[in-house]
Amino acid sequence: MTRQRPLLLLSIVILGAIAVLLGPASLAQQGSPSNTRPPGSTYKGQAWTFNKIADGVYHAVGTGSLVVMSNATIIEGDRDVLVVDSQVSPGGAWALREELKAITPKPIRWVVNSHYHFDHSHGNQIYGPEVEIIGHEFARQQILAGKSQDSPAREFYVGGIPTTIKNLEGRLAAAKDDKEKATIQAQLDIQRTFLEGTNAVKPTPPTMTLTQTMTLHRGGREIRILFLGRGHTAGDVVVYLPKERIVATGDLMVNGTSYMGDAFFTDWIDTIEAVKKLDIGTVLPGHGAAFTDMAKLTHWQAYVRDFWAQAQKFHKAGTPWEEAAKQVDLRGNAVNFPTIRTAGITPNHAMRRAYEILDGKVK
Repeated sequence: MTRQRPLLLLSIVILGAIAVLLGPASLAQQGSPSNTRPPGSTYKGQAWTFNKIADGVYHAVGTGSLVVMSNATIIEGDRDVLVVDSQVSPGGAWALREELKAITPKPIRWVVNSHYHFDHSHGNQIYGPEVEIIGHEFARQQILAGKSQDSPAREFYVGGIPTTIKNLEGRLAAAKDDKEKATIQAQLDIQRTFLEGTNAVKPTPPTMTLTQTMTLHRGGREIRILFLGRGHTAGDVVVYLPKERIVATGDLMVNGTSYMGDAFFTDWIDTIEAVKKLDIGTVLPGHGAAFTDMAKLTHWQAYVRDFWAQAQKFHKAGTPWEEAAKQVDLRGNAVNFPTIRTAGITPNHAMRRAYEILDGKVK
């Protein structure tokens, strides 16, 4: 036994040295983010524009060179960074993390999912255990149940990618002009990358949840994460900076009209009223440009009221939801939402959802 002791000690030293040398690889195996580009992260130029809103606060908007779908809000603390929404794929999240290094050397330590939808949470997987992903308890439940990957919203926005690629391939084959070919090829490359990225998604739920409020203090920065009520989904949270009078709303409030296929219509009106009661000067929406015109909040409430009133009339008259979706007329809101056409925003999903609520299938 005594003769083997030096060998045992030598073995421990050697194993310790190997562990030190292989430390990063070992961490990677435990789930830490890798420096390797994930699938769906090939693009040209910059994927993101970082619009400065205040000192250490940026509204990140996609450039179009990579499909990212949702915006992100960047909030610097004294030692680290919080990101609101992780985008539609690991490639989009990776691009944000890499390009953010040109803005700040501070590491991302916090990611907030404003809600569970695929375009706001499907980049979660690139972050390792040193990053806390925060969301509402409902968002975690939905992601764990597979609802971010299997939903009408995802099917509507992502399900048509293969057809889009096929159409672009046909247009490319028929194109005669070199400039036209180059334009189509660029569009085709972007869509192929998008498909590659969405196929690589492994839905990853929040690691830290709330049901009402959570506050982070990062140096002199106070960051409030608030659930103000149901609206776009049953678990929307906003990220509020009281000192800077800034709120990041996810899709609870966008610069335009929001998808309503998972909505709670009357709750949404009330929740926007709660947002209006915050002391805010700037809204950073999940889609569209940041804005300072708070009248947009009231305009959205009016839009939802109009839609809900019409949905109730169609339902009471016994009109099938498919037909009601064709007949609903939201053009009275076009002065505030110029992109509204005859049927408004995805009325099929919105009307189907309205009927589910009116039929008592959704509480």
